[in-house]
Amino acid sequence: MKFPESWLRSFCDPDWDSAQLAEKLTMAGLEVEEADSFAPEFSGVIVAQVRTVTRHPDADKLNVCEVDTGTGLSTIVCGAPNVAPGVKVPCAVPGAMLPGGFAINPVKMRGVQSNGMLCSARELGLSEDHAGLLLLDNDAPVGADLRSVLNLDEKVFLLKLTPNLAHCFGVFGIAREVSALSGSALKAPIINPVQADIDDRLAVDVQAPDLCGRFSGRVIRGVNARAATPDWMKSRLERAGQRSISALVDISNYVMLELGRPTHVFDLARIHGGLQVRWGRTGERLELLNGQTIDLDEQVGVIADQVQVESLAGIMGGESTAVTLDTTDIYLEAAFWWPEAIAGRARRYNFSTDAAQRFERGVDAQTTVEHIEYITSLILQICGGKAGPVDDLITGMPERKPVQMRASRARKVIGVDIPDAQMAQSFERLGLAFEQQGDVFVVTPPSWRFDLQIEEDLIEEVVRIWGYERLPLRAPHAASPMRAQPEAVRPALSIKKLLASRDYQEVINYSFVASELDAKLGLGEPIRLLNPIAAQMDMMRRTLWGGLIENLKANLNRKASRVRLFEVGRVFHRDPSIQAGELSVSAISQPRRIAALAYGPALDEQWGQASRAVDFFDLKGDLQALQGDLPLRFERAEHPALHPGRSAKVILGSSQIGWIGSLHPALQQQLDLPQAPVLFEIDMKVLTERAVPLFNEVSKFPPVIRDLALVVNDSVTAQALLDEVGLAAAANSSGTLLKNVRIFDEYRGKGLENKEKSLAIRLWLQDTQRTLNDAEVGDLIQALLDHLRIQLGARLR
Repeated sequence: MKFPESWLRSFCDPDWDSAQLAEKLTMAGLEVEEADSFAPEFSGVIVAQVRTVTRHPDADKLNVCEVDTGTGLSTIVCGAPNVAPGVKVPCAVPGAMLPGGFAINPVKMRGVQSNGMLCSARELGLSEDHAGLLLLDNDAPVGADLRSVLNLDEKVFLLKLTPNLAHCFGVFGIAREVSALSGSALKAPIINPVQADIDDRLAVDVQAPDLCGRFSGRVIRGVNARAATPDWMKSRLERAGQRSISALVDISNYVMLELGRPTHVFDLARIHGGLQVRWGRTGERLELLNGQTIDLDEQVGVIADQVQVESLAGIMGGESTAVTLDTTDIYLEAAFWWPEAIAGRARRYNFSTDAAQRFERGVDAQTTVEHIEYITSLILQICGGKAGPVDDLITGMPERKPVQMRASRARKVIGVDIPDAQMAQSFERLGLAFEQQGDVFVVTPPSWRFDLQIEEDLIEEVVRIWGYERLPLRAPHAASPMRAQPEAVRPALSIKKLLASRDYQEVINYSFVASELDAKLGLGEPIRLLNPIAAQMDMMRRTLWGGLIENLKANLNRKASRVRLFEVGRVFHRDPSIQAGELSVSAISQPRRIAALAYGPALDEQWGQASRAVDFFDLKGDLQALQGDLPLRFERAEHPALHPGRSAKVILGSSQIGWIGSLHPALQQQLDLPQAPVLFEIDMKVLTERAVPLFNEVSKFPPVIRDLALVVNDSVTAQALLDEVGLAAAANSSGTLLKNVRIFDEYRGKGLENKEKSLAIRLWLQDTQRTLNDAEVGDLIQALLDHLRIQLGARLR
C-alpha cells in the first residue's frame, strides 16, 4: 500500500514527524517498507515563465525561447511541442543537477546559445509523461524553487501489509489506526447522499448468493468522459503509484485508494439488457481490460448481461463494457464479494489486481451505498451528468460474532500487568464495541474488521495499541542446556562445509517447481498443487535437480562460465505406506536429499594446467569426499534425465541411495545449454550416518605393495573387479592381511583382443605383529588370481 503522507494527515494529523509516524506504524504491525521523498534528487530547477517563442533559424523542430527566471531573461532552446508564450514551466538553470547526475551547462544548439533547459515530468523523474513540458499553475511564483512549490520532498510511504490487515488497504483505514495509536482526532470524509435527478435503473439479478452478498449500483447519464482529472486528485494518484488514465477511471481508483473500496464503472450503452451476477460456465470466454482473453468455468464469478460476460467479479472488468473518452452514460457498481469466492482466482490466470487483493482479504459490506454516493458526487463534480437512484440488493451479510477476551489471560500472554482500564481504552480507540463482564471483555467486531475472531486476536489489538516497544526485555529463566550430539550422527553443516571447501555454493530453492521441467527430471507419480502461487510453480518437486538447473541458467544469463552449486532439501513422492503425523502428511514421502551440479571448466582458468570441461569423474570425486567411511558403490545404470553412457546408481550395501551422471543430451538441447552439467543427488540421511571410531593398532612393520595388470572382458566393470577381490580376501584365511586395493589404470589397445581391456590394481598387505614373507604374500596373491580367473575370466597380462 503506497500513499503520500499529506493524504494520510488529511484524515488524522498527529504531532509526530515523518520518521516518528513511520516508526509508530511499523511497531503497530503496519510495516513501513519505504519512506522516501516523492521526487528523486535534483537541484537548481526553478519556476520560469516563457515570454516569447520564435522558430530556430537552423532547425525545424526547435524553438528559441525568452524565459523569465525571476532574475532576468534567459535564452533557452527548446523542442517541446507545447511550449508557448505565457506558460509557466520548470527550468533547470546553468549549474543544475538533474536525476541521474545529468549536469546543465550553457551550450550552443545549432549556433544559438542556450542557457538552461525547460523540463518535462519524466526528465525530473516525476512521471513517465514526456509528451511535452510540465505545465505549472498560473499562480506559481516565478523564480521559486520547484521542489518547494510542488512539495516534491513530501514523504511517500510504502507499507508491507500482512493478509489480516484488510481494513488498512485504504488511506482512511490507515488513518483510523493512526488515530487509535496517537489519540488524535479522526476526520472522516463527509459523504452526502446525491439527489436522484433521473429515474433510470438497470435490472440486476444476483444468482449466486455464495459469490456476492451485496450489490449496489446506479445509472449516471450525460457525463463528460473527456473532462480533465483535477490536479489535486492526479497528484495524489501519482504519488500513490497510479498512472492517470481518464477522469472516470481516476475517480474509481482514487476512491479505492482512499476508502479501500474497489468499484467498477461500466459503459451503459454497451450493456445488453440487465446484469446477472453468477458463477462462470465452461466454454465462456472474456477479454479483460489488460488485453488478456481467459477461459472461464464454474469456479470463477462473473458479471454478465443477456449476451456475454462483462466482468470477472471482484477482480477485473471486461474490455467490451470499458468506458472510453466517448462514453456519456455509465453504470456505477460497488459490491461485497465473499472473500472465499475471490481468493486465488486471479492467480489462476497468472496476474493480480488491486481489487482482488482487497476483496480476497475482506471489504466492508456495510458501506457499499455510502461509497456509491461518494464516488457519484466526485463524478458529478468533475464530469457532470445526472444520477439515478441507488439500487441495493442484499443476499447475505457477514456475521460479526462477539469475541471474548479474559483480562487475566491477556496479561499472562503479553507478560505485562496492563490494567483493565488501559485494555478498555485500546478497544475504544480502535472503535470496537465491548462490554466488560468481570474479568472478561466481550467485543463485537465492527463491519470492517475481518480478522477479529478468537481471543488471541483481541490480545494482539491490546498490545498493539499499548505499544510493542514498551514490552520489557527479560532473559529466559528456564535452563537451556546444549543437547548432546550423537557421535554416530554427522551434522549436516559439516557436510555442507565439505562441499563449500570444494568450491561449491549453497542455494535454497522453492519446493514448488514447474511441472514441465520436473516431468523430464523426476521419477514417480507427480504431486500437483491445487492452488499454486504462480503458474510456473504448480508441482511439488520430486528432485532437487530442477532448481539447480534453473539456478545454472540464471548464472549463464549473467555471463558466468564456471558454476558449482549444491542444495539440501526435501523432495516429495507419493507413498501409500506413510501415515499422517506431526511431521508427516498421509501418503506423501518427504525424504531429505543433497544434490550438486558442476558446469564449465574443471578448474578456474590458470597458467598451471590446460583448461578442460568438468566430467563425471570430477563430480564422483567430490561425492566420494563426502562419503567418509561409508562404502559407497557406483553401478552403471540409465536414468531418463542422464546421459545413457555417463550415469550410475549410487549404492550403499544392497540399497540404492541416489544417482550421478551428466545431463541427457536431449535435455541439454531443450534447455539451450552450451555444455551438459554433471549432477548427483543422494539421500541426506545416509551421509549423516557414520560408524563410531574404534581403536586399531598401527602396524610398526612395512607394508607389501603389489601391482597386478589383469586382462578381463570389456563388459567387466571396475567395481565388479573390486567386489570380487573383496570376496576372495574374505574367503581366504590370510585375507585379513589385505588392507587396501585400488584401480590405478585402464588399458585398451595393442596386445589385447577387441573385446578385452586391462585393469591395473594395487594391493596393500600388512600385519601388525610381524613382517610378511614372500611365500605367504605369494600364496594370497595366487588365491586372489585363481578366484578372479574363475569368477571373471581374468588373467595376468
